[in-house]
Amino acid sequence: QVQLVESGGDLVQSGGSLILSCAASGFTLDHYAIGWFRRAPGKEREGVSCINSSDGRNYFKDPVKGRFTISRDNAKNTVYLQMNSLKPEDTAVYYCAAGGSSGYCTGYGCYDPPCESFFNDWGQGTQVTVSS
Repeated sequence: QVQLVESGGDLVQSGGSLILSCAASGFTLDHYAIGWFRRAPGKEREGVSCINSSDGRNYFKDPVKGRFTISRDNAKNTVYLQMNSLKPEDTAVYYCAAGGSSGYCTGYGCYDPPCESFFNDWGQGTQVTVSS
């Protein structure tokens, strides 16, 4: 059974840091691009970051650039999202997803990754709350 499980969400003060984990079971993550998305209260889900399967190239949306990093540990079948300098507007449920176009975050129809349409398998989400 293919499964993605996010963990690491918590309540943190503004300016704090968190590390989210995305662990896979039933398949190996290193064949897939991994994307992180989030849904804030009352808003649609939006992309946050993505990492390619092969070359590790990564991408970030503007609101998190310079504050978030993404990495993968294929031996642990896990992808991490390191979040620094957190702001109240980062409050959301964070989801990881596996997919990509042949393991890449970019491809036809997606030039500003991550793009939801590129991902087929999703985790259940983990709550991040940043207090001011």
